[in-house]
Amino acid sequence: MIDIKNLSFNYDNNYKALDNINTQLGPGVHLLLGENGAGKTTLLHVIAGLLFAKEGSCEINGNDISLRNPSDMSKVFFMPEDITFPAKTINDFAKIHSPFYPTFSEDLFRQNLEIFHLTGDEPLSSLSLGNRKKANLAYVMALGTDVLLLDEPTNGLDINAKKELLKIMVGSLRDDQTVIVSTHTVWDLKNLFESVMMLRRGNLLLSMSTEEISSKLAFMASTTPDANALYLEQDMNGFRWIEKNNNGIETEINFSLIYSALMSDAAQKVLDALK
Repeated sequence: MIDIKNLSFNYDNNYKALDNINTQLGPGVHLLLGENGAGKTTLLHVIAGLLFAKEGSCEINGNDISLRNPSDMSKVFFMPEDITFPAKTINDFAKIHSPFYPTFSEDLFRQNLEIFHLTGDEPLSSLSLGNRKKANLAYVMALGTDVLLLDEPTNGLDINAKKELLKIMVGSLRDDQTVIVSTHTVWDLKNLFESVMMLRRGNLLLSMSTEEISSKLAFMASTTPDANALYLEQDMNGFRWIEKNNNGIETEINFSLIYSALMSDAAQKVLDALK
């Protein structure tokens, strides 16, 4: 469980990256959205205990993560978009690093490597960006931490590798783990997301389960627009829009569309419909 209360963060130049964030995240896979510079990576760093809030707090399972107690830090792992593990191979790194994480599974690590068609003995320095990312993910997904934070995990992966990552996540994650995925390529893992958070200019616009969103909003598409649309887009195939769910029939959430809506002048109308 992640409990964030009145959390604000300022950088040294007094730029406020996060402004009074309040939310609770339980077990499940949570999507973190926001434009570049919205504060997504800063928030992940604070949750991981790598940055310290100016005001407010972030608790993991009831413990203040900013205290960086070893027992708490072993339950959280943050994988940035671009990370280079300091070892010759991912197998070497696992031998050095995994003892700090008592939930690490060697069997799961081997299984993940096999799905990615790797042995773990490949020199990391000679791997392509995509294969290095796969090696890193194979290890990280085997850590089994209570909280796992992933920043753009599919960047650098080809189409098949993204499918393999989805398979790995389904096979690796426990029901009691809390996972936050920050990404702009929302369609790669869309079937995993159980809630959506949306940051804009350091403010948390939305933090809600996908079930609740589907019960209140309908995501529609047609060759002709709808006059009741809260937000409307047009592309080569016609129109896509968001409207109030007045008939109780749930539609599949279009994460890209809700992101665009909350970044537009229609944001307040959509937020009001979610109340």
